[in-house]
Amino acid sequence: MDKQDTISNYNHGISLLERKNLVITGVKKIENFDSNEFLLDTLQGFLSIKGEGLELVKLDTMQGNVTIKGMVYGINYVEDIKKDKEGSLFNRLFK
Repeated sequence: MDKQDTISNYNHGISLLERKNLVITGVKKIENFDSNEFLLDTLQGFLSIKGEGLELVKLDTMQGNVTIKGMVYGINYVEDIKKDKEGSLFNRLFK
């Protein structure tokens, strides 16, 4: 059984405590992250987490669990990942 099969055996869920401690299950891959935004590939699609002072606390690649701390301002599922990446500051600077 490979890593992808292991993760797909789990459910996707989000638990946020006091807007400061975020636990996400069913994460296949962390696409990108910095202190203001995380982009995760989950079993239910791409998930964007925006905030301030965001830090990756724990990453369990076998079970697909991610723990993030910092002030969370928004959690959003992204339908068109290519469109979202094209609009990023980094990509706009180097066009």
